[in-house]
Amino acid sequence: MRVNSLKGKIRLVFTVAMMLLFMLFAALLQSSYQNAYEDLELQERANIHYIYLYYLKYGTIDKAYLASQNIRVVDIGKRKLKIRKLLRKAPDGKKTFVVINADFHRYILINNDRFKLLLENLNRPRFPLELFLAFSGAFLLLVLLYFWVIRSIRPLSELKEKILRFSEGDLEIRCHSTRNDEIAAVANAFDQAVKTIRELLRSRQLLLRAIMHELKTPIAKGRLLSEMIADPAKRARFHSIFERLNLLIDEFAKVERITSKNFKADFKPYKLSDVVEASVDLLMLEHPERHVHVVLRQDATVRADFELATLAIKNLLDNAIKYSPDRHVDVLIDAAHLRISNKGKPLPGTIEEYFTPFHRSQGGLGLGLYIVKSILDIHRWSLEYRHERGENVFTIRCEDEAGNGSETQP
Repeated sequence: MRVNSLKGKIRLVFTVAMMLLFMLFAALLQSSYQNAYEDLELQERANIHYIYLYYLKYGTIDKAYLASQNIRVVDIGKRKLKIRKLLRKAPDGKKTFVVINADFHRYILINNDRFKLLLENLNRPRFPLELFLAFSGAFLLLVLLYFWVIRSIRPLSELKEKILRFSEGDLEIRCHSTRNDEIAAVANAFDQAVKTIRELLRSRQLLLRAIMHELKTPIAKGRLLSEMIADPAKRARFHSIFERLNLLIDEFAKVERITSKNFKADFKPYKLSDVVEASVDLLMLEHPERHVHVVLRQDATVRADFELATLAIKNLLDNAIKYSPDRHVDVLIDAAHLRISNKGKPLPGTIEEYFTPFHRSQGGLGLGLYIVKSILDIHRWSLEYRHERGENVFTIRCEDEAGNGSETQP
């Protein structure tokens, strides 16, 4: 039984209560039977005393009196051998009154200086019905209380499931409750919070879409106007600038979908070298070979969403080039491990600090590594950082914790 959960603790409490109730019932039942047998023995002594006095007065056994007391005389000679053995073991001489219980029968051996008599007492202690009814009522009450408490906390399980769905990006959950307990109050408060967050996210999405739409219009006009430039070199330069702006807007749209958990990844097998090559292309550098040096030691096939994976690696490469004194970055592909390194000072804080959005960052909004970490979490890949020999080294392990998700290529 798990006792670290609320249900487990409730079961433990009620189990202990049931055990204590059974132990109390057993103790009271035993005490009741013991008192009943003591009363029975006192009654037997009174009956035997009367029989002895009657025998002294009349020289015979008053069988009518014994019958009225539900006691009958037993012929020792006709009983089983087991009864005879018990009689032999019974004390003699000093013991004139012996009670023998055998085969659910109660025998009374009278052995005095006047006569030797074996009687069977047909009376039995009365079953304590009142005690049994009290125990049954208490047991039924505990059972009803247990199911009532379990039913009362059942909404917690439903609330937990909805919170998990909300954490996975489901903003359409409803957890309003009409009950009047504390759990309902928590559920209603969470339901109101979900509504508020849903409205805020929708407002943000509308705002971003409006901004991106307004930006695309001048970009499209700028591309048309750039076609009128006579100089081919300048025309190509303007084309690349507007293309870069268009790609940035598309990236903002992807980032918005990722950070709002409103994104369904499309996982397919890709060579890691192809993902890195596409990431370098996204940088849109005029001479990428001057800034990015890729070494393919051993290729691997990884399951990834191509657009997301290239966006994450592109952001790492972009940061590495931006913050490197020589604006150069080295990339090493070694099976399912991708190593990105650049010269520079170590990060001022721990890598975990940069995984939070809008952290304090020089020359940026503090979203770069947050976006990278969000994408890697979707892929179940890990990101490690260390600073050695004057270089910042970021290592992406393109496999999940179980070691799945990659196949080494020769």
